[in-house]
Amino acid sequence: MPPVTTPSDPRAADSVSRRSRPERVAEAIKSWVVAENMAPGDKLPGEQELIARFGMAKGTIREAMRLLEAQGLVKTRTGPGGGSFVHAVSDARAQALLGNYFYFKNLTIADIYQLRIALEPELAASLAGRLGEADLAALEANIARYDTPPATADEDRAQHIASLDFHRRLAGHAENPLLGFVIGFMSNMLSDITVSRRLYEPRNYDLWRRGRDHQRALVRALREGDAEAARHTMAAHMRGARDLMEVQEARMARRFLPDR
Repeated sequence: MPPVTTPSDPRAADSVSRRSRPERVAEAIKSWVVAENMAPGDKLPGEQELIARFGMAKGTIREAMRLLEAQGLVKTRTGPGGGSFVHAVSDARAQALLGNYFYFKNLTIADIYQLRIALEPELAASLAGRLGEADLAALEANIARYDTPPATADEDRAQHIASLDFHRRLAGHAENPLLGFVIGFMSNMLSDITVSRRLYEPRNYDLWRRGRDHQRALVRALREGDAEAARHTMAAHMRGARDLMEVQEARMARRFLPDR
């Protein structure tokens, strides 16, 4: 492979020119891995071969590899059989990194549910009649974790998180990996917001009951293979949860308003 070059497109070239040399080499290595059809677990060439292949100094290659390792795309092992290997970024790590981006964005319940209302009914419809009995039983076992009303604030918090696990489980069955990732990420974000802003503290029996009942109805629709019923049930679940969670959000906001 010839030394790293800049793209002919002026806009792309300007973007690349603002990157450091190790960043440009890291991108070139990623492109080469794709071109070579390498898969997670495949071993990358040694340092000397990378120096020759990319026409860069040892320090630049080492820094590029450190960048790729920090991104989770390369894993280094020492000892016999060691070296640098192509590594797949896990959903958990990718979602955690993306969550850091939104950490200071002050997302609201409305922000999250705008996407949930658009996406989750379509996921539910796509899964109707496609899940096996073991998958459906796992969803029912998840619902059993909050089958009775919480007695304490701690139980309420645990049940809120468990009810979001139901949606993460559904996301894990998505045929479209991007759809599954986004829905799983939103469930994680909502779980973090619920805990960090203590939205579970104002006791809300309707939120618990309606959420549980909608999820039970959804499992029935999935088992029966009724895509329209699954879509309708999930849409009602999302809209109802949004309305009630916004009440929780407003109540907690008023709690921390200064006295006038």
